[in-house]
Amino acid sequence: MLTFQVVNTIFTIYRFVLIIYIIASWLPQVYESPVGKLLSRLSEPYLSIFRRFIPPIGFIDISPIVALFALHFIEVGIMTILDWVI
Repeated sequence: MLTFQVVNTIFTIYRFVLIIYIIASWLPQVYESPVGKLLSRLSEPYLSIFRRFIPPIGFIDISPIVALFALHFIEVGIMTILDWVI
């Protein structure tokens, strides 16, 4: 059961990293700070996958929303596999 908690914690932390990065992108002073740059290095590799396929609608980029949904489905899939294996 500890494995489930560890995996859930990792996904929760990454979900918060993505959400904070998305909010920070609206605030230039946070986005350009060292924390913003760290969040960018952690978030952009994952978000860039979705940005390749989902173009912005006007000034609105909906790819992070899709990325968060996909992250949830990935977490559910991994938890299901762990449940099956363990």
